[in-house]
Amino acid sequence: MSSKAAARYAKSLIDLSIEQNALEALKNDMVLFEEVVDKHSELEAILKNPIIPLDKKAGILKELFAGKVNPITEHFFKLAVNKGRSAILFDAAKQFVSQYQALKGIVTAEVTTATALTDANKAEIVSLVKKELGANEVVIKEKVDENLIGGFILKVGDKQFDASIASGLKKLKKEFAQGIA
Repeated sequence: MSSKAAARYAKSLIDLSIEQNALEALKNDMVLFEEVVDKHSELEAILKNPIIPLDKKAGILKELFAGKVNPITEHFFKLAVNKGRSAILFDAAKQFVSQYQALKGIVTAEVTTATALTDANKAEIVSLVKKELGANEVVIKEKVDENLIGGFILKVGDKQFDASIASGLKKLKKEFAQGIA
């Protein structure tokens, strides 16, 4: 339920930011908010805690973000808190960024490899994802996992392509165990 509400709040905020010609500013504000919550998990705990008074939550957000974010964002925080919806602010910020990326044709590709990607590897992945998904822009999030041995795992949205050697070995082992090979 709260994710639907967060999506609705994010959509309304996107519409307002477009109307006010502040889409980029608000996207930056939502990214900043996400980063602050990621670094300070106690902030999310405070926002989700129903025992903490609304004015206290509003004061904390004001103290943290006043003058650092667009006035529309400040008003959004205040409105959400006053309506008792502070618990969904973090989800709403994530939804906002996600909806912004969809609007702009930006796709995030998570690539897990055994070693760091070279610039040529990154360019090849960007080209492939743009071609396959018709994306305008591809943002690569890299993860290194030494357990992969070699190859890579590419995840875009809810789709995953596993071209890792470890995965291939597991598949072979399973086939041998079943007596197929």
